[in-house]
Amino acid sequence: MYSKLSETIQSILDFNTLSTERKAVLQPLVDFIEQKIANHQNININFICTHNSRRSHLSQIWAQVAALYFKIPTVYCYSGGTEKTALSPKVVETLQHQGFEILKISENTNPVYAIKFDENAAPIIGFSKKFDSPFNPVSDFAAVMTCSQADEGCPFIAGAEKRIPITYEDPKLSDNTPEQTKIYAERSLQIATEMFYVFSKLKL
Repeated sequence: MYSKLSETIQSILDFNTLSTERKAVLQPLVDFIEQKIANHQNININFICTHNSRRSHLSQIWAQVAALYFKIPTVYCYSGGTEKTALSPKVVETLQHQGFEILKISENTNPVYAIKFDENAAPIIGFSKKFDSPFNPVSDFAAVMTCSQADEGCPFIAGAEKRIPITYEDPKLSDNTPEQTKIYAERSLQIATEMFYVFSKLKL
């Protein structure tokens, strides 16, 4: 794992910062993964928000890295939206500052990014897509709703084995303000802390 990313991870491993209420919100995801481990099944998680541009990507990326950090095998994290837009360049910039190496591998209105956390590991592929895109699993997955708009506006997720609301404030609210960089960094670290907490609770 890249050294700067390792430093970022070390800074978020104090889970005492999480409230009892927030841990309760995260527990259904812990339970879903534990059940899959017990049944020796692949663990598919699709993180969903409205535009698949910020929160769902941050959740997907940090969850995948957390699974690898805690050596939880056969975890496959995805993301999608209720509509397709583009991965926010500010999310890309934020993750780069926190230690990821990110390559833009297509140039269009919805760029595709290769998001690397280690020199020798396969990258996470990031681009905006609908939650039911062929890129994502069609069955046997947990649908984690990362924003209240998607949770309320999308009452049915076809193929989802379990639906879990774990919602976050949208960092987009800070766009074009002096607080933008700070807010994006804070949201990314909040999501990282919570995803690492989830995977720290698992026992093989």
